[in-house]
Amino acid sequence: MAARPPSTRKPPAGQPAAGRPLANRTPGVSLNRALSKLGLCSRTQAQALIAQGRVRVGGKVVRDAELRVDMNRDRIVVDGNDVVAERKVYLMLNKPRGLVTTRDDPQQRDTVYACLEGLDLPFVSPVGRLDKASEGLLLMTNDTRFANRLMDPASHLPKTYHVQVSAVPDEAMLATLRAGVTIDGETLTATSIGLLRSGGRTAWLEIVLDEGRNRHIRRLLAAHGIEVRRLIRIAIGRLPLGDLAKGAARHLTAAELELLAG
Repeated sequence: MAARPPSTRKPPAGQPAAGRPLANRTPGVSLNRALSKLGLCSRTQAQALIAQGRVRVGGKVVRDAELRVDMNRDRIVVDGNDVVAERKVYLMLNKPRGLVTTRDDPQQRDTVYACLEGLDLPFVSPVGRLDKASEGLLLMTNDTRFANRLMDPASHLPKTYHVQVSAVPDEAMLATLRAGVTIDGETLTATSIGLLRSGGRTAWLEIVLDEGRNRHIRRLLAAHGIEVRRLIRIAIGRLPLGDLAKGAARHLTAAELELLAG
């Protein structure tokens, strides 16, 4: 997906027309990160813009993506247009199975950004990930502080999943799953695991995690010979997925943001 065209709004009042000199500046953030935080594009796309000589800071062309800039005082220009902060956007998306949670996929697979096509949005990034085969609640935002707070392992923000498995675990097996497993020195545990319903040779489990290791649930179950048929995230913290249609996205309400505030 191409980078969003830079905003042509005037710089905020009090911002120097030509920016500060590049030397002797107060440490801030890298230029490529600044372009991402301002809602223009991803850091990878920013690196390309910078390398192509399309970015100026303080009136000078900059080709160093790691240059430290002060987002509140430095004038950053892309293709002749001033880049200023976009409005803060907070989205919930019901991710369908088969999409990867990334902006640019080297393998050219379909991404979650296909669900946002046609919407009038600034650049937004996923808050955490759901793997290609997983479904359900995914948050997206351009507010990096909000995203970092939710993804911080120290927050222990619970995430609830409904998981269809190729077995009908009895109480003994559920107890074994709750005890966790260590794989290659990494311990995988869950906050809770319960049986929702069963029928025939399959069952649905409700699994709650307060951390998000790579393919956490799938690896935990596979260690006990249990195959995952479907994996759906139905809540993040106190925020439920609700009845949002598969593949649809919408803005979070103020009340829903409060649910994520802790």
